[in-house]
Amino acid sequence: MFDLRSPKQTGPFLALDYKNNILVTFQCHGPPIRFTDLLVSQMRYITSELKSLFGGTVVVIGIWSHFSTFPVEVYIRLLLTIRRAVEQLLTRAPGTLVIIRTANPKALTLYETLTNSDWFSLQRDKILRTIFKGMNVKLVDTWEMTLAHHLPHSLHPQPPIIKNVIDTITSRSYKVL
Repeated sequence: MFDLRSPKQTGPFLALDYKNNILVTFQCHGPPIRFTDLLVSQMRYITSELKSLFGGTVVVIGIWSHFSTFPVEVYIRLLLTIRRAVEQLLTRAPGTLVIIRTANPKALTLYETLTNSDWFSLQRDKILRTIFKGMNVKLVDTWEMTLAHHLPHSLHPQPPIIKNVIDTITSRSYKVL
């Protein structure tokens, strides 16, 4: 891992596995956002990032939680814009592998149960699956992985679940949408 002196919550982050020829980057999405410690200079729209990519890349998109408190129309518009950017990427670089990471259940306080429960996350998850259905993208079903695991639900899944997600990606055992 390289220390880019990035904010812990938002990145960007960079890791390199030289032996296996793997470079991993993480970039938080741009607005709308629900946290305030992201520098404007660090904001990137997913569509802009997709437009800058070349072939031979694996892209994992996980986008749902920060949009669960916004009107569903905002989320749908965002996903449709991302879908167009993915279509353009796959046309430009057909060898690119695009993987969609689904939502996952989270631990809930009483307040969250009333305002931002898993029901809202599940609705966003269904929309995500519908919008990307029929495209040449793959799905990592983090919702099912979290439900099947003995660990408590968490907005940010614990390391064993993250390992399962990464193992699924690297073993190419993901679902076709």
